[in-house]
Amino acid sequence: MQTDKIILTVGFDEAGRGPLAGPVYAAAAILPPDFPLEILNDSKKLSEKKRLAAEVIIKEKACYGIAFCDEKEIDRINILQASLLSMKKALAQLMEKLPAWCEKNNIDFEKAFLTAITDGNKCPDVKIQCRAEPKADGKYPCVMAASILAKNERDRFMIEMDKLYPQYGYAKHKGYPTAAHRKICREIGPSPIQRLSFKV
Repeated sequence: MQTDKIILTVGFDEAGRGPLAGPVYAAAAILPPDFPLEILNDSKKLSEKKRLAAEVIIKEKACYGIAFCDEKEIDRINILQASLLSMKKALAQLMEKLPAWCEKNNIDFEKAFLTAITDGNKCPDVKIQCRAEPKADGKYPCVMAASILAKNERDRFMIEMDKLYPQYGYAKHKGYPTAAHRKICREIGPSPIQRLSFKV
């Protein structure tokens, strides 16, 4: 039995399973041993200012990937499968960066053994050992980091969409099913980024 493996834990999380419009984003993140854990929390429990500040440090220090599936893919394969596929894509990005990140952090890439934790109850179809745990985004720093990256990226996208479709109020509710969002969809119809498989 090898004892010289270096275990690296990938955290997975997604943002945007509940909205009626826009993509679902997911992130994968590995944190270095010297990461300042005090800046992390479940993204939903951090203010926007703290999330954005944490993102800068995560992107500076972590090995990460961020990916998404758009509303058409969500309608085609369903939101759960789109969330899991986004995680798989995010991991592929992370893996491309991993050798250089290991070298930067004085980690022997050849000895690196990856495991993963995902928030929720299902793991993406990836070729590394993975376990799913509800509320993982409030327990594990690597999942917290992924949560922050995914939420910030999706929020930025929805703010951009607000400029294209201002009548829908995407900058305010980010596509979530608020009363105002439901009302405008019923009054003027779906926007081009609406998830048509979701009930308004």
